[in-house]
Amino acid sequence: MFDPKIELKDYEYILPEDRIAKFPLEKRDHSNLLHYREGKISHHHFYDLPDFLESNSLLVYNNTKVIPARLIFQRETGARIEIFLLQPIAPSTVIPEIMLSTKDVAWEVMIGNAKKWKDGEVLKGQVNYQGELLVLEARLENREKQLVSFHWESDEIPFVSIVEASGEVPLPPYLNRKPVAEDKSRYQTVYSKKEGAVAAPTAGLHFTDEVFESLRKKGIKEAELTLHVSAGTFQPIKVANVTEHAMHSEQIHIQRETIEQLLDQEGKTIAVGTTSVRSLESLYWFGVKILEENTPEFFIEKLFPYKKRTQLPTKKQALQAVLDRMDQEKSTEIMGSTEIFIFPGYQFQMIEGLITNFHQPGSTLILLIAAILGEDWKKVYEEALGNGYRFLSYGDSSLLWI
Repeated sequence: MFDPKIELKDYEYILPEDRIAKFPLEKRDHSNLLHYREGKISHHHFYDLPDFLESNSLLVYNNTKVIPARLIFQRETGARIEIFLLQPIAPSTVIPEIMLSTKDVAWEVMIGNAKKWKDGEVLKGQVNYQGELLVLEARLENREKQLVSFHWESDEIPFVSIVEASGEVPLPPYLNRKPVAEDKSRYQTVYSKKEGAVAAPTAGLHFTDEVFESLRKKGIKEAELTLHVSAGTFQPIKVANVTEHAMHSEQIHIQRETIEQLLDQEGKTIAVGTTSVRSLESLYWFGVKILEENTPEFFIEKLFPYKKRTQLPTKKQALQAVLDRMDQEKSTEIMGSTEIFIFPGYQFQMIEGLITNFHQPGSTLILLIAAILGEDWKKVYEEALGNGYRFLSYGDSSLLWI
């Protein structure tokens, strides 16, 4: 059971500005790889990853695709208004559905220079879509809730195409620079498929076709799921007691095939990235909810895993409960959302290892790392800082075993 007074100061460290990787390496898989197992640390390159995985291992990837979620408009006065897409509101709150919408859409957003944008005022911008110039209109519908509606002239072109043609890559704020042409491909995993994220699942940025080929030759299996990473992943913890932090919610989509792979998996399961961990662990707790409450909704509250229970179902029991529910509903995919908060005291149910980058001090992601490593998280980060590792989204990688 977790300590209800986990203090933020215990999960801080000093990250020099020059250790933040502002740009990616020329070759994705040439990043450093720190390997941690049972207190022992060694240093390698990412292309060495297959050497540390057993042939019956399963790697689970988040195949979300980053959209150019930063839209720039100019008022007639010349004032620049920046609109950052956060959560879809209408005609659907389901990200894949709204991305394919060919009608007006509404989003919850963050607005840069909002004071210059009058209520109800329509901003207009030109979009060059496959050589055709379209007009994209943005209307501020609700300033307090930061709701903005978008209209474009064609009823055949989906919103995702409008965004792809007009938006900027939503680089993390700590990079403190404007996106360049290279970012369009490099702030994206090579296996990204499902549009909807506003931040990349950065642990996957190191993978290349060559690494995949090496993994497959060794008989290492792959599974995919989708968690659309939200801007909340960058939200700093501002409370001394971290359990009081308001966790962001993110959408999850998991295919039946992936759940069946997880159910049948006998070897180790390794999550590629913290978003895959959040998805996998949330899937387990959805199974628990079905068994405990017969809940119809896939939603995991941030502290649901920490409720006192006399006994928990096994991984197989929880996954089977999810599959049984899918049989009842005749569905091939489950969709839900999670605000699961993983911090020291959490008992992992679905994974034995994690591939991840090096994260910001005092962040929810550092807490997740500490849940895996205990106090050894400090040793790992000291080793990385002492050995020239590059930090954060475009930085180096690690393979951590529970």
